[in-house]
Amino acid sequence: MKTVVLDGYAANPGDLRWDELQMLGECVIYDRTLPEEVLERAAGAEILLTNKTSLTAEHMAALPELKYIGVLATGYNIVDVNAAKEHGILVTNIPAYSTDSVAQMVFAHILNITQQVKHHSDEVHKGRWAESKDFCFWDTPLIELRGKKLGIVGLGHTGYTTARIAIGFGMQVSAFTSKTNFQLPPEIRKMELDELFRECDIISLHCPLNDSTRELVNAERLKTMKPTAILINTGRGPLINEQDLADALNNNTIYAAGLDVLSQEPPHKDNPLLTAKDCYITPHIAWASTAARERLMQIMLENIKAYQAGKPINSVIK
Repeated sequence: MKTVVLDGYAANPGDLRWDELQMLGECVIYDRTLPEEVLERAAGAEILLTNKTSLTAEHMAALPELKYIGVLATGYNIVDVNAAKEHGILVTNIPAYSTDSVAQMVFAHILNITQQVKHHSDEVHKGRWAESKDFCFWDTPLIELRGKKLGIVGLGHTGYTTARIAIGFGMQVSAFTSKTNFQLPPEIRKMELDELFRECDIISLHCPLNDSTRELVNAERLKTMKPTAILINTGRGPLINEQDLADALNNNTIYAAGLDVLSQEPPHKDNPLLTAKDCYITPHIAWASTAARERLMQIMLENIKAYQAGKPINSVIK
């Protein structure tokens, strides 16, 4: 059995080990693979592991030995799943490995925005506190979360974990979800999407990216939000029309945004959000805590061992 890891650097930039994978058979690991390098590197492999390197119908047709594609992430839109099914290729993903880390990042953004942590730390290091006439200073609103309304779009593992943290802060939590009222705990109120955007102080996106959710956040919906509202996105960049969000921030339509994802990653230098007012962006790292990546590597091994045993798990083939 030959395994090829096409882009292992993101999941394991060197602080974790590939030893257990290498013990399962012949294994070649590449940090990164360009699109034009895929066929040459994947030749003869029974198993391909990929994070963000796309695998197309053309690739699968040209790789007769390929039997298994393991996506080193939860989202698997980088694989043509229909083509895989036609070629009898199993495709698996890594579900729920980063739930706690992503929920933590949601609140890292929320707390940074509401307390302006970085701004005040920067001002202290510039000497402003040392020169202050008073024992303290602040020059932005400091916002307490208790009683604020958090609206969650998509109540899967991460959305639900985010909700539990919010409840711990004393927030009122509502969700746009396919779950029924009977499936929700009493602390979480079910809302329609437009009502959620109108009423909530903070909106956090946790829904999958598909035709119905692409550019879910657009100029029309942003105009319905409170001028004090905060938007958080740790889901997928294309859930937001980025020009519309930049305009809303620059025009004070909403208060601020905290983003861990963009529509193009790395972003183009002319992405309007890079220069938008009160827009806080982290480079798609919500998933990347050491603990989360350790879980990812362990689930990857379990997926492969289950495939070898003829009892596959975490298949995304319907």
